Amino acid sequence: MFSAIARVFRTPDLRRKIAFTLAIIALYRFGAHVPAPFVDFPNVQECLRQSSGTEGLLSLVNLFSGGALLQLSIFALGVMPYITATIIVQLLRVVIPHFETLYKEGQAGQAKLTQYTRYLTIALALLQSTTLVTVARSGQLFGTTGIPECDQLLTNDVWWAQLLMIITMTAGTGLIMWFAELVTERGIGNGMSLLIFTSIAAQFPVSMWAIWQSKGFEVFLLVLAVGIIVVALVVFVEQSQRRIPVQYAKRMVGRRTYGGTNTYIPIKVNMAGVVPVIFASSLLYIPALIAQFNQPQAGQEIPGWVTWINQYLVKGDHPLYMILYFLLIVGFTYFYVAITFNPVEVADNMKKYGGFIPGIRAGRPTAEYLDYVLTRITLPGSIYLGLIALLPLIALATVGANQNFPFGGASILIIVGVGLETVKQIDAQLQQRHYEGLLR
Repeated sequence: MFSAIARVFRTPDLRRKIAFTLAIIALYRFGAHVPAPFVDFPNVQECLRQSSGTEGLLSLVNLFSGGALLQLSIFALGVMPYITATIIVQLLRVVIPHFETLYKEGQAGQAKLTQYTRYLTIALALLQSTTLVTVARSGQLFGTTGIPECDQLLTNDVWWAQLLMIITMTAGTGLIMWFAELVTERGIGNGMSLLIFTSIAAQFPVSMWAIWQSKGFEVFLLVLAVGIIVVALVVFVEQSQRRIPVQYAKRMVGRRTYGGTNTYIPIKVNMAGVVPVIFASSLLYIPALIAQFNQPQAGQEIPGWVTWINQYLVKGDHPLYMILYFLLIVGFTYFYVAITFNPVEVADNMKKYGGFIPGIRAGRPTAEYLDYVLTRITLPGSIYLGLIALLPLIALATVGANQNFPFGGASILIIVGVGLETVKQIDAQLQQRHYEGLLR
């Protein structure tokens, strides 16, 4: 293992790529701590020290920004606008035929879709930065904490100061996109995935230290042991796949023979990744957001429906919230898999190139068989996603950790997925140069 790591740093090209990637990551983390204009930095730090953070969708955005959201930094929005834009463009392929045509055009069409994603990212960044500045100005960024400093997070709240903050945060999102593309082009791995990985990993020490301070060393060791088991199980499931064998018939083109090979279609247990967790979190945050904007003024009675939402659908430690969260994740998993994997298209492509599944006729029977396999393998995948997503909520109810609990939810899925993919890329590049990779 250590000799393989030494080979990585002895390879000049690989060493330069890793150094470049680490430099971009360092710049990204530095920007996450640079406050935006007209932000009262001492007050923000005092609120962070005394409050337990935020909840709901803002908690997810804060996690993906590496804690930059609550610090109101120039990178406050993090990668969340880009993630949202990517998901929207992917879903629009089903609705807009032009997007589906571009997707099938190959590299030129993919470049056009990437350009649309960038434009949508900037538009979403404008919207989200406006919302964030408005919430910070109203003193509701940290919720109803009762801390006087949390009501004065901005040093100047005139319109031009707010406009400058919005422009700065939007420009920060554009800079993050540029960083990600530089890493993809000149570094190791997928740039945007690595920046998400960095944001989440940066929260691990803070979360674990908070558990140690609040619950003691014994609970800290218990959480660490559970975390190691969860990571091992997530790695096992993320690598699990159903391999459907495919054979290609031999065909003569001129004097050459093509085909006659055996391969397989890999269908992963978790084909949806972390997207259903993001969808479910966003949808469950909507009632809490509506209730927050319908809080009565001082002296007025709180409406019954607002009280019900605050009691059952805000904190996340209530059984009703957990059940709804789990069911939404299962439903969104089936929905997203149905959009991203088209059995009819796969069957048509196989038939076009002379491929068939042994024992299954080409064409419609192949599509029905693929749909049959996909439907059944998605069930354990969706249950697995739901259980992993519930871990932070269970920790919130039992240990008292916040919803950024490191060993569960979207955080552990992204950490494991990106880590495995990056190690595989380093291994592939090592094998090209030394005929021996990082993994054995």
